[in-house]
Amino acid sequence: MKVTRAAAGVLSAALILLSTGATGATAAAPDETAKTSIGAPAATTTHRGGSADQSLGALARRHNLRIGTAVDMNALAADQTYRDRTASEFSAVTAENVMKWAELEPERGTYNWGPADELVAFARANGQRVHGHTLLWHNQQPTWLTQGVESGDIEPAELRALLRKHIFDTVRHFKGKVWHWDVVNEVIDDNANLRDTFWLRELGPSYIADSFRWAHQADPKVKLYLNDYNVEGITAKTDAYYELVKDLQEQRVPVHGFGVQGHLGTQYGFWPALNVAENMARFADLGLEISVTEADVRMPMPTDVYKLQSQAQGYNTLLQGCLLTPRCVMFTVWGFTDKYSWVPGFFTDEGAANLLDENFAAKPAYDAVRATLLLGRAR
Repeated sequence: MKVTRAAAGVLSAALILLSTGATGATAAAPDETAKTSIGAPAATTTHRGGSADQSLGALARRHNLRIGTAVDMNALAADQTYRDRTASEFSAVTAENVMKWAELEPERGTYNWGPADELVAFARANGQRVHGHTLLWHNQQPTWLTQGVESGDIEPAELRALLRKHIFDTVRHFKGKVWHWDVVNEVIDDNANLRDTFWLRELGPSYIADSFRWAHQADPKVKLYLNDYNVEGITAKTDAYYELVKDLQEQRVPVHGFGVQGHLGTQYGFWPALNVAENMARFADLGLEISVTEADVRMPMPTDVYKLQSQAQGYNTLLQGCLLTPRCVMFTVWGFTDKYSWVPGFFTDEGAANLLDENFAAKPAYDAVRATLLLGRAR
């Protein structure tokens, strides 16, 4: 697929005018009046423009695009405003933590499905699709598993059997309820090599193909993804992913999608939208779906008007790249309010990474995303 510079240039120029306004100031929060509980549909919420149809999810519909958010289940249970906005603003949800192995099987052989089941019920009640995250990652694995491997109590043959069981149990439990699964997450490191994990050391690289095959056997209809960060543009890392996909396809492995996480920072600059689209297009040309799976744009604290406008640009480069790629089917933000952001806990003196501030007031990034969805041609 080819992307024309003229089309992207017109789009970007118009977006700057519409998304920033005359002053570039942060806009007031939309009126929030809906009330809903976990597993129950939301009442109508009024968004900017005076209509429920102005939500991000509704605006994206004409692009055949789902707009999603990662969901903090503690916030969903305790914060009515958070719950209302999750239900009314988005058309897809991703479990921030409760579908990871450490959360699902904290003790060997004992599953804790409850929180993940609650999210699935909430999504169904509100007409949202569920992106499953994640079947296999080198982080947030059960302590019993990591300690067993490190001590030598779990040997390679048993480890492979445990991985197979985990994938079959998890995918079968959510069969017919999950739209996509991130099957293997962050499997290539920043030096463009397969990540050095105990999975690679104990099982060899075949664990990647095995994981996809097992997931497909457990639910033949669910779409299966590779997912990683720092894969927005064409680099050695994305070249490695491109070769990995081709290798898997040659082995007839059922890989269906490529997830671009999109964790960005204002201090590092951004790939231009055309470059993002170019990279997405080459994976689409392999027959894959594309999704932006974890978008956020952090900044050094405190905030100021320049950082906030830069943040708006960062979100827009990802969204424009997605819209310029016909096979890009989802744009998900990794949380939508700074009140519950993961960023301050992981990056010292950084934060304010989301579309809304701690009080659920819209930031320039939110208006920029809305303007992009309003301006872009239906795909």
